[in-house]
Amino acid sequence: MPRPASCAIAGAMIRPLTYIAAVALLISCGDDPSADRSAINSAAVHKALPKAHAPAPATARVRIETELGTVVVELDGRHAPITTANFLAYADDGRFDGTSFYRAARTRGAPERGFIQGGIRRNYQRMLPPIAHEPTSRTGLRHGEGAISMAKADGGAGAMGEFFITANAMPAMNAHGAEPGFAVFGRVVEGMDVVRRILAAPTVPNAGRGSMRGQMIERPVRIVTVRRVDSEGRAAPAR
Repeated sequence: MPRPASCAIAGAMIRPLTYIAAVALLISCGDDPSADRSAINSAAVHKALPKAHAPAPATARVRIETELGTVVVELDGRHAPITTANFLAYADDGRFDGTSFYRAARTRGAPERGFIQGGIRRNYQRMLPPIAHEPTSRTGLRHGEGAISMAKADGGAGAMGEFFITANAMPAMNAHGAEPGFAVFGRVVEGMDVVRRILAAPTVPNAGRGSMRGQMIERPVRIVTVRRVDSEGRAAPAR
């Protein structure tokens, strides 16, 4: 069975920008052994999907509850409305619940630096249609410490259900000239200690393909729920 288009495109887009940028270009290509690809008809899946995402609010806080602790992110719907609306659609529909952080991409020689990756992997049953990429050159957002960002594909098709959080500033992931980079759409406001705990999780030396090799977490960190919250941390109604 052919790979999903987003994975095939991401693999074809590697440029000699920097090592970490090349690594990140594979962000949407994690294997999900739990997804029964042969039994899932993508046309049938898309038939059940909503026609359009609800408009993104100017800001929204989302609580990512994991088995290692809670991370709260503040999404910037004013500057990255498409990506924010997409993430909220997954959260509101419970599509992130029961998924995991499965990748700890540590910087060689500086293991406290890098990013963690989580989301639906290649589970078609959870997948929403891809969205247009919002480059940092357009949004003005940057991959600073605690940035939450999503992968993109070529031809304007961007994020689906894969996201990553940076443990430190990673300017190589921003747009540079012809390189569109990745779509930042918010930042961590609580729980950077949890991000770093996940980044430090043991990985399997020979697991993963290509640039992901050696970065797959030995025991993926389960994401219990992903929900909107208000400024006081209380659950907020989905819109």
